[in-house]
Amino acid sequence: MTLDRSKVWTGDLNAKALEPQPHVTVGLYDTTLRDGEQTVGVVLSPEDKLAIARALSTAGVDRIEAGFPRVSDDDARAISLILEEGLDAEIWGFSRAVRADVEALVELGLRASVIESPISDGKLGALGVSRATMLERIRSAVSFAAEQGIRVAFFGVDSTRADLEFVRIAYESAVEAGAQEVVVVDTLGIATPEAAAFLVGEVAERLDHAVPVHWHGHDDFGLATAAAVAAVQAGATWVQGTVNGMGERAGNADLVEVALALEALYGIPTRLRLERVSELARLVQELAGTPLAPWKAVTGDNLFTRESGAVASQFHDPPAIEPYSSELVGAARGIVLGKKSGIDSIRIKVEELGLDVPEERYPELLGAVKRLGASNKRLVTDAEFRRLARRGGQGHALP
Repeated sequence: MTLDRSKVWTGDLNAKALEPQPHVTVGLYDTTLRDGEQTVGVVLSPEDKLAIARALSTAGVDRIEAGFPRVSDDDARAISLILEEGLDAEIWGFSRAVRADVEALVELGLRASVIESPISDGKLGALGVSRATMLERIRSAVSFAAEQGIRVAFFGVDSTRADLEFVRIAYESAVEAGAQEVVVVDTLGIATPEAAAFLVGEVAERLDHAVPVHWHGHDDFGLATAAAVAAVQAGATWVQGTVNGMGERAGNADLVEVALALEALYGIPTRLRLERVSELARLVQELAGTPLAPWKAVTGDNLFTRESGAVASQFHDPPAIEPYSSELVGAARGIVLGKKSGIDSIRIKVEELGLDVPEERYPELLGAVKRLGASNKRLVTDAEFRRLARRGGQGHALP
């Protein structure tokens, strides 16, 4: 979808600092149903996964990783349900570099899959596997999958902590065996944006810039979105991530955050329908039972909600207090009342609720709101505000 630039109010500093930029459309590969479900305590039923897959496809996500079929019968059933749905998004599977895993993909009728293998010495040592043995496993699994007509993206686990020359060899070997795409993987979220760009560039160069490169990152240092953007700037044409940044430990890159940053700040297009993302985020929260922090970027409840009286005085002019329109991401704007409210907050709320309160009463009503909010250490609800307005209007002293 083409971004409506009239709803983005970020000024021109970024353009001055960043140009020239790549402007190739970046593909979005969602792994909420596999990597996202690895969030501690989250269990998604096959029906839950189907509902999320529908919403992802409607929102314009290009590819959906439907699951890892050898994990459980439920995972295999979810993949079958999603395949039967005939969604616009491409449906991908997930497999280790193990023949039996690939056979499970074939049995389900999947035509594309990630095939993963650890490539860092730390991971190989923990598994007791040599580099040579792992390379042979990679070649064997990838070539078998390719022979079965499966489009393979080779996924080098922990590639950001691996020996650089072995990284080059592993990806080159996978491509020679039949992988048509590759995924550079920051398994433990340790890569700075600069490191992400460096490694993507190294892999792309080794493959003569002829093979699509994905970036898959985690958020252990809070840099997942920044690293994903840097990877795109270095030549990655796919970003993998999850809705709401779900995943193990600190989670994955939030695919919605990455898409908005690419489009609004860098002018790099995606096909995400941004007006659908708030609805999508709420659905995943509900089905996964994982509420978001209200201050979460893009989809948090507080983004377009104002309590401060100083900000309320500018509420009529969204570009003065917001970097982009609430309409852009399908969210609603609103004023809430509490300790930090001001006279303008009272005026806006009176108008919003259609109350008959003369303006000369606003100061006393504001005082009542502030006292109630401070004493209860929370916001004042609309019902409470109505009662305060009504009691004052009947000649009763406000609390």
